[in-house]
Amino acid sequence: MNSMRALLLSVLLTLSFAMPANATNGFVVLKDVAPTILHDIRYYTAHNFVGTRVDGYRQPLCILTRPVALALRKVQREMLAQGYTLKVYDCYRPQRAVDHFVRWARDLADQRMKPEFYPRVDKTRLFEDGYIAEKSGHSRGSTLDLTIVRLPARYQRPYVPGERLVDCAAPQRFPDNTVDMATGYDCFDTLSHTDDPRVTGQARENRQLLKSAMGRAGFRNLPEEWWHFTLNDEPFPDTYFDFPVSRRLG
Repeated sequence: MNSMRALLLSVLLTLSFAMPANATNGFVVLKDVAPTILHDIRYYTAHNFVGTRVDGYRQPLCILTRPVALALRKVQREMLAQGYTLKVYDCYRPQRAVDHFVRWARDLADQRMKPEFYPRVDKTRLFEDGYIAEKSGHSRGSTLDLTIVRLPARYQRPYVPGERLVDCAAPQRFPDNTVDMATGYDCFDTLSHTDDPRVTGQARENRQLLKSAMGRAGFRNLPEEWWHFTLNDEPFPDTYFDFPVSRRLG
């Protein structure tokens, strides 16, 4: 009996350690599942709070666990029927990207992108205020950042590195083709809180449109970020992956 228990324990331990390496089989490229969803993968570009391409983003792709991609396809169908499309900003995020964020946050001399992304937040408070952390739900593959675009989608000009930056919570922000959400993406500001009472009118309706549609598909919103959603029944709730963002999954 003891030998049987030892054998069973050995098998369980082997499976436990093997799972993270093989789990990438459960990931898909969103374009392969829902090709009509627009992409603006900010961390592949210099238009983000770091100001440069983030470690681990080898291609401008949205990679997600398969259940998330399938649920998102349902949301997209609902949006299309109402004259909108979804647009994703970030999906699976490797741990090496999170580590890049942490190094950047500790470099207090680097304030290049402050005028747009955190104009009212002192960089010394990014960890304490919860804007930067050493682990991210994105690394589990079932969290994504997204918004809504009205159809037909207008042209969106590219960001030019070094151009004058505009406050992400100002009435006139960086020009893009999304509906008005009262702030831009990755705006480190309390105005980004999904239900902030200062957000009224059409911007509030737009936020609720996104939140409601995602909720019906099984996603929960992070209250501090109107763009951030996680699948309730995520397949890898305790695993933080580090394979790069590219078509070669794993």
